[in-house]
Parts: sequence; C-alpha cells; structure tokens
Amino acid sequence: MIDVSALHALRAVAALGTLASAADELGYTSSAISQQIKRLERQIGTPVLAQAGRGVVLTPAGRAVVESAGEVFQALERCVESARSADEGVARGVVRLVGFSTALRGLVAPALSRLHRRYPDLTVHISEEDPDRALHSVHAGAADLALVHDADGVPAAAPPSIVRRPIHTDRGDVIMRRSHPLAGLGCAPTHADLARYPWVTSPAGTVCHQWFRRLFADTPTDVVVRHLVDDFSTQLALVEGDDVLALVPRLARPVLSAGLVAVSPARTPTREVQAAWRHSANASPAIHAVLDVLNPASS
Repeated sequence: MIDVSALHALRAVAALGTLASAADELGYTSSAISQQIKRLERQIGTPVLAQAGRGVVLTPAGRAVVESAGEVFQALERCVESARSADEGVARGVVRLVGFSTALRGLVAPALSRLHRRYPDLTVHISEEDPDRALHSVHAGAADLALVHDADGVPAAAPPSIVRRPIHTDRGDVIMRRSHPLAGLGCAPTHADLARYPWVTSPAGTVCHQWFRRLFADTPTDVVVRHLVDDFSTQLALVEGDDVLALVPRLARPVLSAGLVAVSPARTPTREVQAAWRHSANASPAIHAVLDVLNPASS
C-alpha cells in the first residue's frame, strides 16, 4: 500500500522542483521529505526521482505516479465527504451512477434538474454500462449506484453485496403512421392484428427483439420483418417512410412527429428497471437522495 504522505511529498517535489521547496511547502524538513520519497520508492519498487544539477526530476515511473495521484486524492476526498455526509444525514458530494442508455435518457436526465434544486451540494457523474457490467462496477466500488433491467423477465445476477430496489416499469408501444389501419381500430390491437403487417425491429440479442419475439410467440404464421435497426430514431424514420410497425420502449422513445402515433398492444411487453447499490452504502444520504428524485412516489 502506498503511503499517502509520501505521495503528497512526491507531488510537491514534482511541482516545486527541489526537496527543500517541497519541505517548506509541506512544513517538513528536507530530510523528512527525502525519507518519505525513499519509502515510496521501496513501496513501488523503483526510483521516482533522479538528480538534475542542484534539483531533482521525476523518472518515468515517478511521472506515472504523479499523474495518477490526482485520482487518488480525489477518491480520498470523496471518502471523507461521504463519511461526513452519512454522519450528518446531509446529501452532498458525488454519486457515480452507471446504467443502460435508455434509463439514463428516460429516467436520469429528466431528474437531474430536480436533484440540483433539492440537493445543491450533490453531484451525479454518469457512465453508460449494460446491466451485468453495471452491477460489477458497483460491487467492485467503481460506481456507487446502478440502473439495471431484467432480461426477458429474469433479473441480472448480482452478488450478495448488492441491494436492489424496483424504481420503474418500462412498457413497449407499437409505433405506426397515424393513417395506419390499426391506428383507428378503436381497441388495443392483438398479436394477430399486428402480425398482418411488416415491421422494423431491433437486432437479435437486444431487449426489444426479445419483446418482439414474445409478442408473436404463439402466432402460427411468420411475421414479416423488413428492417433490422438498433437506433430508435432510425426506426421511427422507417415507420414514417415505409409504413412499417415498430415496437419501442417508452423510456427510449424519441419525440413522435405529427404523422406518427403510439398504440399499446393488447399484450404489452414490460421490463422492470431496478436501482442497485452496495449494502455497505445503504445509509448513504447521497444515494437515497438520487433514489428520491428518480422515483419520487417511493419516498
């Protein structure tokens, strides 16, 4: 384990150029700074400084350590901030949130303005990850909170260290032209109604393709899939241009043009969206503040 005080010393030497200047800056003697640097070299197993005239310069290994030091000190600051936040019951600091793209678009992005208003000292850093990877990131401590969904009705496997809470049920609608015969049907179209028309759908392996297959699981005739496209904006353009049907999750749905309409089928596909975090962070006011704005009805 690297000594944090030695890391401070090396960063000061890198910034100021001499052991004496670093000692003055940190309130140590030059001898103490030298000892700290030597201890750091023993810990990482290679020299970090080299003599250069009356001063010193970083070795390539020393430069690598200094360049990484910022992340280390930021993590330590987050640690202290989280401890103070938990002790005082105040939501502040940084929450590292990971999740699948449609949840980030449909749930997180609209909630950020509420978060800033309610918790001005709290910041969320967002990264896109699929459910399996997101759960791993939370378990490993690389993220604080994850948004995941079930796959074909089966929740993603998570280690015992993880707490999960349902926060949203996403539903799929059939997008069609406003002039399409099914748009004026007057009732929810059945799978038999929908099977009579050509489709654009997401490629195999995606949640929406699983939804599509389940929608027609007991249809005796083959459904015509004219286009395979993963991007939902492109799907809508094909619906409008080629008069096909598309099955689109509400969380992922772009704004519909005046010529399109969303229709809920009689057999509406759904997926459960869950928030996941570590048991050890269960008392974190920051995490519960984010959950509060993502799912106000549960608070």
